[in-house]
Amino acid sequence: MTLCVCVAARNESARLPILLDALAMQDWPDPIPVSIAINNSSDNSRAVVEAARQRHAGRLNICITEHIFAPDLAHAGSARRLAMDKGLDLLPALDNTALVSTDADSRPPTDWLRNIAAAFSRGADMVGGRIDIDGAEPLPPQVQRLRMAWDRYWANVRTIEDMIDPLPWDPAPRHGDHTGASLAIRAALYLACGGVPAIASGEDRALVMAALAQGGRLVHPVTVSTRVSPRLDGRADGGMAAGMQTLFASAQKNISPMAPAFTHWHERAHWRRQLRMQPDGAALIALQEPLLPPMPHDMVLELQP
Repeated sequence: MTLCVCVAARNESARLPILLDALAMQDWPDPIPVSIAINNSSDNSRAVVEAARQRHAGRLNICITEHIFAPDLAHAGSARRLAMDKGLDLLPALDNTALVSTDADSRPPTDWLRNIAAAFSRGADMVGGRIDIDGAEPLPPQVQRLRMAWDRYWANVRTIEDMIDPLPWDPAPRHGDHTGASLAIRAALYLACGGVPAIASGEDRALVMAALAQGGRLVHPVTVSTRVSPRLDGRADGGMAAGMQTLFASAQKNISPMAPAFTHWHERAHWRRQLRMQPDGAALIALQEPLLPPMPHDMVLELQP
């Protein structure tokens, strides 16, 4: 299988060498195509990528695209779409090939690509990777306590889903992440669902929903993960940095956040199960679920000492 790693980068000269060095250290047997879309940047990102291309010649096949988007299009959706569309050009064909999205502040472990390919070999059409905080930039204790509470919450949600509406292609144990920092999709499916939507935020989730509506099978193997920076100055509106800002603010104020009670997740899982029994049920879920009203945040998140 051929995998192409796709990266959107805006003023990321400090982070890109870390990512590219991590890609060069993958235990992947073949040279790795890498599509980097440098967009609306004013730093020396081009120079540091060129240096990495020389440093990892023969190991990384880096294609650099530079573009200045107009103000109304200068957002994560346009940038990620550019990176992944250019990544298609680096693939030999659509059959048995995939695009692997990641972020410029990511540092994937050495088995990242190998484990993604293994998931595809088991029949997946999309592979979500767990998002971990990079140990090189540890969280303050109170923030880490809050993050662990959210991890426990989402683990309970997955247990509910696996009990009521299990998916045979995405069995437990599984994580729940499928964001642009680690999201792989078969090239043919990427084209079939129209590619990354050029929207200001949530473009990764929108891509997943569009692929699910095409019948794509999304998996979350615990063997697939990447490490990202807990930085607060992200490039995307509503991205991970915004979530980290909320996490830090709650920890600083010693606030216990509110979350949807587990009863709502029971109801949602039963709703999915009933719809999944219909012809093209998975596609119906992908089309209808985004239209449902948001769940109320009516339960205090449980924090452990």
